[in-house]
Amino acid sequence: MIGMCMRYTQDRNLAMEIVNTGFLRVFKKLDTFKFAGSLEGWIRKIVYHSLADHFKKKSSNIHFLEIEKGDKPKENYVLEGLYAEDILKSIDRLPAATRSVFILYAIEGYKHHEIATELGISTGTSKWHLSEARKKLKNFLFEDGIIAENG
Repeated sequence: MIGMCMRYTQDRNLAMEIVNTGFLRVFKKLDTFKFAGSLEGWIRKIVYHSLADHFKKKSSNIHFLEIEKGDKPKENYVLEGLYAEDILKSIDRLPAATRSVFILYAIEGYKHHEIATELGISTGTSKWHLSEARKKLKNFLFEDGIIAENG
């Protein structure tokens, strides 16, 4: 969890503070864990929400989510000016497998071969899920009126 938080802030003390806040939330919500997915994924999601909340308090615009290095400039506009809450709500709407791949790749920084091993899928399937996630997120953001064009 520290590693995930350190990707967004270079201050180890701040990252530790965010992780501590996240784990406090984990312990408060432990009774809501339904054993439907992995405990680690559930905890990561809660810590990620703590991370997003931290940046949301600091700034009304969030610019810390990087979908993929090497994106074409026309695709980057999707994230410009979005609030963390909008992004998280859209991510939560993705199908479970697609959401897992997206979070592992785009948020946690895993490579496709690592995701494939972690989830027991092929590298090609991981790449397909990422592509689907990006398309669906773009559509969700367009449908919700968060972005002006869907292209």
